[in-house]
Amino acid sequence: MPLDQSFVGRSYAPTPAYEVGREKIREFAEAVGATSPLHRDPEAARAAGYPDVIAPPTFAVIISMSANSVIVDDPELGLDYSRVVHGEQTFVHHRPITAGDRLRAVAHVDDIKTRMGNDFLTVRAEISTESGEHVTTAIGLLVARGEDEGQ
Repeated sequence: MPLDQSFVGRSYAPTPAYEVGREKIREFAEAVGATSPLHRDPEAARAAGYPDVIAPPTFAVIISMSANSVIVDDPELGLDYSRVVHGEQTFVHHRPITAGDRLRAVAHVDDIKTRMGNDFLTVRAEISTESGEHVTTAIGLLVARGEDEGQ
């Protein structure tokens, strides 16, 4: 059954604040192989003009996936998450995510398309500080594989 097209344009309430910690940034940098001292050394980050260590660019996926879970978990959408693969992810950064940031995200459904029995769901998370400073836009494409008798 195709996803409910009436969800296109829907926005959800902001997430609770996520406090970005130095250790989370270090762990993420380690996991993705980001070796810059800007991710680990507060002195190096300050020397480069940042208030504290900065997160690798893909760190925003932690916050965006949490925000987008409200869409994925909405039973009215009709998404069977067991059939979903992550098709694409992009980030537009307005500034680096920095240790000490308290970030919130608002999830949006930007598009739903059905092709050859598969649903393509484009979701967007607008990530901002608690005070409203826009930090990152994260756009993801989720592909829900269709139910085929031959599968």
